[in-house]
Amino acid sequence: MPPITTTPNWRRVSPNCAGGGKTPRVSPVNWPRSAADFRSLGPAAAAFADRAESSAVDDSKPCPCRRGEVFAECCGPLLAGRPAPTAEALMRSRFTAFALGDTGYLRRSWHPDTRPDRLDLDPDRRWQFLEIHAVTGGGPFEQTGTVEFTAHYRDPGGRGRLHETSRFTRVDGAWCYLDGEIGE
Repeated sequence: MPPITTTPNWRRVSPNCAGGGKTPRVSPVNWPRSAADFRSLGPAAAAFADRAESSAVDDSKPCPCRRGEVFAECCGPLLAGRPAPTAEALMRSRFTAFALGDTGYLRRSWHPDTRPDRLDLDPDRRWQFLEIHAVTGGGPFEQTGTVEFTAHYRDPGGRGRLHETSRFTRVDGAWCYLDGEIGE
């Protein structure tokens, strides 16, 4: 009898937002674990190589978004290409991408009409934790949603926070960050 083989469950989604293109639903993925791993991702990631060893997330460690799950079961699969099921999940994965310096994911998850041509992150700013205050819409069967949050960080100037209400919409079925309004 021939050996049983399995093939990935391919799903076609929009290449315009995170999860776009043919994405295999497989796990685990080899996440960056060292400065050398980050440098191999290209010039944008090289800026973060010096802090990569402290920023890289072990699959079994808590996710940077602090939802309470391990990285491999929380934001990790989304950063690896799985579509976000809700606007809140996309928001949390984008925070994690900021914390890890993953500009590629940030751009892929940005709506094509508002996506910047270039995204440069401050290598001295370390995103520490995320608080979600309110979620409106953004469910699995909705087309738009908002997420109000505060993202806490530390940089050479000390501790800081960013309070924002972000708007999300779907493009070809995939959630995308549209824009945000900065609050107090």
